[in-house]
Amino acid sequence: MRIRLNSKTVMGWSVAVVLSMILTAWAEDEKIETEVAVQVTQVQKTTLRAYVTGYGYVETAPAGEGQSAAGSKIAAPVAGVVSEVKCYEGLHVEKGAVLCLLDSRIADAEVEKAGKALAVAEKVFERQKDLQKSEATSQKVYQESEAQLIAARSDLAAAQARLSYHKVSAPFSGTITRLNVRPGESVDPASVVAEIADFSRLVAAINIPVAESSVLKVGQVVEINTANGSVPVIGKLTLISPHIDATAGTMTVYAALSADTILKPGQFVRARVVIEERAGRLAVPCEAVYTDHDGQSMLSVVEGNVAKQKIVKAGLRDGNLVEVEGDGVVEGATVATIGSYALPEETKVRILNDQKEVK
Repeated sequence: MRIRLNSKTVMGWSVAVVLSMILTAWAEDEKIETEVAVQVTQVQKTTLRAYVTGYGYVETAPAGEGQSAAGSKIAAPVAGVVSEVKCYEGLHVEKGAVLCLLDSRIADAEVEKAGKALAVAEKVFERQKDLQKSEATSQKVYQESEAQLIAARSDLAAAQARLSYHKVSAPFSGTITRLNVRPGESVDPASVVAEIADFSRLVAAINIPVAESSVLKVGQVVEINTANGSVPVIGKLTLISPHIDATAGTMTVYAALSADTILKPGQFVRARVVIEERAGRLAVPCEAVYTDHDGQSMLSVVEGNVAKQKIVKAGLRDGNLVEVEGDGVVEGATVATIGSYALPEETKVRILNDQKEVK
């Protein structure tokens, strides 16, 4: 409202009248409605989860209750020279398959010698059995021949055992992941001849902050993501290591993967252990909830073209969603997101969608 006054008019009025007119005009200007542009969304009912997050790598399963480790470094049972290699990296082998042979000429000779000695001992004993029937031999000689037979059998068994040590075999079914020897090379019991892994038993070894480890339990669901993975691989927490890395402040937990998992040993992963799940909860994007000057959580509910502030109780946060509870907050209700911060208690709004006005 604009007031046009000339000097003659003003001189004819009292000062009080002039001031009254000015204040009235100012008050009318203040009544001009403001309109705030906001983006909106709807309150949704969903399942929210709380997580503990960690990082780690995919590896073969460690030894646990009732099962052996799924990966192994295979050593030579005895010192010797490799005479033949029967496997290669990437080969799948069954339990007991021979991976390589050591030069066994001396062991072969010992077995042959023991076999011949056993054959002689058996003939002597059989002869003494026949003589004993006709009482043509003494009991002492008979017992000595029997003892020699037992000793010969034991010697042959020992020689055969020593010969078996010249074969390096797979301790379980799996894939040869590394081969460290070639024919002609010397090995000993400290040498790692090959490495084997059972890829049907993989785990994600995840480093979790010690401060967050108290809520972890065996059996919890684990969501595992790779750097390029869009859909998480689901695992289950099977082992919580008691060892703590004091330098990093972490401890390792293991999540078992399915036998047909797409993950590979050595792959870096980000994992989230689900420690809590709340189904059927009302939630909105985090940007829809803000804190006022009194420290209360607020939400702007849009009805028509008017946004009204509502005090809410903010709960569990899951990604970009946060659980909300309060008067007027129901499934499907429209709430302001971008532009909602510091809105008046009740104000007119203009709704935007992708930064364009919705008509």
